[in-house]
Amino acid sequence: MLRFGTAGLRGPLQDGPDGMNLDTVSRTTAGLVDWLRGRCLGGGAVVVGRDARHGSAEFAIATAEIFAAAGFPVTLLPRPLPTPIVAYAVRELGAVAGVQITASHNPATDNGYKVYLDGGSQLIAPADTEIERCIAAVTEPIPRTPVTPAADDLVRRYIDRVARLPELIGGPGERSDVRIVLTPLHGVGGDTAVAALTAAGFKHVHVVGAQFAPDADFPTVAFPNPEEPGATDLLLATATRIGADLAIALDPDADRCAIGIPDDGGWRMLRGDETGVLLGDYVLRTAPPDSLVATTIVSSRLLSKLAAARGARYAETLTGFKWLARAGDGLVYAYEEAIGHCADPAAVRDKDGISAAVLAADLVARLKAADRTLADELDDYAVEFGLHATDQVSLRLPDPAAAADLVNRLRAAPPDEIAGEPVEYTDLLQVRGRMRTDALIFEGARFRIVVRPSGTEPKLKCYLEVVEPVADLAVLAAAKTAAGQRVAELRAFCQGL
Repeated sequence: MLRFGTAGLRGPLQDGPDGMNLDTVSRTTAGLVDWLRGRCLGGGAVVVGRDARHGSAEFAIATAEIFAAAGFPVTLLPRPLPTPIVAYAVRELGAVAGVQITASHNPATDNGYKVYLDGGSQLIAPADTEIERCIAAVTEPIPRTPVTPAADDLVRRYIDRVARLPELIGGPGERSDVRIVLTPLHGVGGDTAVAALTAAGFKHVHVVGAQFAPDADFPTVAFPNPEEPGATDLLLATATRIGADLAIALDPDADRCAIGIPDDGGWRMLRGDETGVLLGDYVLRTAPPDSLVATTIVSSRLLSKLAAARGARYAETLTGFKWLARAGDGLVYAYEEAIGHCADPAAVRDKDGISAAVLAADLVARLKAADRTLADELDDYAVEFGLHATDQVSLRLPDPAAAADLVNRLRAAPPDEIAGEPVEYTDLLQVRGRMRTDALIFEGARFRIVVRPSGTEPKLKCYLEVVEPVADLAVLAAAKTAAGQRVAELRAFCQGL
């Protein structure tokens, strides 16, 4: 049967226990009910939401009705909405669990089942395997009781919270002259993001019309992921046409946010690591002393250097926000390189593309008032900490087992050198404790590669980072050229695996 991975259950829409279908969703919900009852949480409030994918409406209704029949008060969100609203609602209502029907940025043929526990944080071990055992023990029939969808009150409260985030961080600022263009990539984040940006004071929010309405077939993109080549072409073309200050792309369930900026006379999308350090630094400028920021083992090392320079604590976790949200006390910001950002952990203990978009827009507004840009900020980081150039190689494979086999072959015969440079090798399956995972790390004098199978798709992922020293802005261009050449060499190694 489908297993709980990095972000819940995900699989193709097909019959059988290895696919997403009504029987899988019903059995999963019944198993979750039994698990909650076994921990004396029966009768607690539950939140159920959904995106706009094929099957999502049917699956969400079934989930809500099974919980209701089991005696749980259920808040069924009124329409397709961003995943962060479920995470927010679980925390806001003190619910014992939340379920979002979504496959995030997976292909149109997939769907999924995401579980929130512990005050709105994602499911982790050992609860995942315990729930799987409960699912396997489910017997028919599974009762259902009709549920009336909730009103829009929770959605309004979420938007109000996100709109106030810039003031919570830095106080009021001038935002009315910032021009923003946004695409939800045919997902469910468009209306919510526009409402939040407008409520935060941004008067000029433009959208990519061809991609704004939810569409389960994602007709204008090959893969509905802002990181995929070509996915943001329409966004950047619109940004160029209207003379925007900022371009924003949300993934289909709006828990991830990619940023595009004008740079060197054109437009480019920032990598998740670049956005991560920009937003992390912005949050830390007004955060309490000794605050905590966090990222994952596959992200850039730059945030750790910035945290030390700003007097903050730094934590590193395994991949996934189920770990980042639990990074430690005093957490004020967390990010993962796959364009996921948690900018308001007091309200949403998960990645949230809507709040990240509002925070990025506010940062652009404040920099614009000082006649500066995000590109200027990144250049300053290069001088202060060294140029950190990152990239990712994703090898799409026939199935998840093929990705695991490839990692095992590399584990059995690790290279002594990469790109002509000796490397040190770390196998994270050999470490003890919570950092143990199926991943390999190769480190040279000025570069690092992390190799791991994806937890959500049939892919092998390689995360690359090159660090070049930068004495001053005068030598930055040469450092960028040198870093680009070394990144290309690392890409070639990974593509040859």
